[in-house]
Amino acid sequence: MQTLQRLSKHIVYLPPVQETDRPILAAVTGNKKTLIIDAGNSVRHAQLFQDELLRNDLSGDFLVLTHSHWDHVFGLENIGISVISQEKTYNNIKDMQQLSWEDEALDQRVKEGAEIPFCADAIKLELETNREIYLPLPDMIFEKKMTIDLGNVTCVIEHVGGDHAKDSCIIYVPEEKTLFLGDCLYANLYAEKWNYTAKQASLLVQKIEDYDADTYILSHHDQPCTRLKMEAELKLMKECVRAVVEHRGNRALMEQDLAKVLNRNLTEDELETLGFFVNGYVE
Repeated sequence: MQTLQRLSKHIVYLPPVQETDRPILAAVTGNKKTLIIDAGNSVRHAQLFQDELLRNDLSGDFLVLTHSHWDHVFGLENIGISVISQEKTYNNIKDMQQLSWEDEALDQRVKEGAEIPFCADAIKLELETNREIYLPLPDMIFEKKMTIDLGNVTCVIEHVGGDHAKDSCIIYVPEEKTLFLGDCLYANLYAEKWNYTAKQASLLVQKIEDYDADTYILSHHDQPCTRLKMEAELKLMKECVRAVVEHRGNRALMEQDLAKVLNRNLTEDELETLGFFVNGYVE
């Protein structure tokens, strides 16, 4: 059973569920208003979060979407407050309104490569037979960056893009030194081979490093990430960017290079990340 977790005085969150691809849902509360982060992957997911908030005497005034992938927007039908999104997210949701989510349509999109098996399976598991998805369009749209004052607590929302989703946005709470990353640091899953590209990864790392954060929230990680752990993650990304360009996508040479830089053997997670950069390398 998912229950609300308190990260700090002003921030609570509902942990993710890997089996049905439920991402973290969060609430940032100031003296006047509360901002909800993401709508959830179903009406049931969104309702659970609302119930948990009410149980803790909280309710949302605004909701911001980190990006438009199904697991972050399918709960929109259950949201009775103003929704904020980046303009690409708005347009993507508009396109998604035309799609069917029944088995036959899902399976066809998987066959065509427009959808991936993991997401199709998770949709079937989370939504079961109730596949009539209503996706209302966001009420407020921004292009690059916006700031919301919640009353002695502010949220800076910035479009950062990246390989995972071109519309990815992050939310920074300076008073708590907390940065919500959504899915932006994950690889591009909508490809024949999951991948990172050197250019997009490099730009993304620079944008994340611009923020002075002690705590980082990734939507599908069970636990918040510390500054020390994030610094190591970003360093690995930068080294992979350098190595994949320098060695022109040669995996063996990249592994040798990174093992020398780190002065140890690479872990399975590091090898996976390196492999994603190899997959995304283009001459």
